[in-house]
Amino acid sequence: SGSSDDASYMSALQTDASINPGNSGGPLLDSRGAVIGINSAIRPANDGGGLGGQGGSVGLGFAIPINTAKNVAKQLIKTGQPVYPVIGAAVSLEEGTEGAKITEEGEGGAQPITPNGPADKAGLKPGDVITKLDDVVIDSGPTLIGEIWNHQPGDTVKITYKRDGQQRTVSVTLGERKGDSSG
Repeated sequence: SGSSDDASYMSALQTDASINPGNSGGPLLDSRGAVIGINSAIRPANDGGGLGGQGGSVGLGFAIPINTAKNVAKQLIKTGQPVYPVIGAAVSLEEGTEGAKITEEGEGGAQPITPNGPADKAGLKPGDVITKLDDVVIDSGPTLIGEIWNHQPGDTVKITYKRDGQQRTVSVTLGERKGDSSG
């Protein structure tokens, strides 16, 4: 919405469905009438200004893929809170880094590697640049975050990364974080 500094990254379906403040959240249907996503976000027409302080849609909307929505719904029903897969590493959100760079100590304020977390157990280190998750090319931190969201906690993924000019591959079993996505 442009009103928060919190960023959230996930794979999303792009749509030209009309989504405006007050009417978001409906189903996104394919041509056969099957629900393929939940409309949830727009690219605002401006910086949020305009009538009543809210910008309208420029015709570019985004929907949460139905498989992601189903997984979150199951967790909410089961435990009362969503559960997200995590790799246990802070990555740079810069674009054009030719991968997802694990932040260095003190960079960005977050601890680069969660002690005893998935990345730590797999031997990943600050400064490593993740270039693939399974067979998906990773070109940035947001791409890695979105791809991790396509998995479940406990899934094992293959991570290809570069360290000191050498390419390496490790298996990482994803951990979990409970609660809202901004926490």
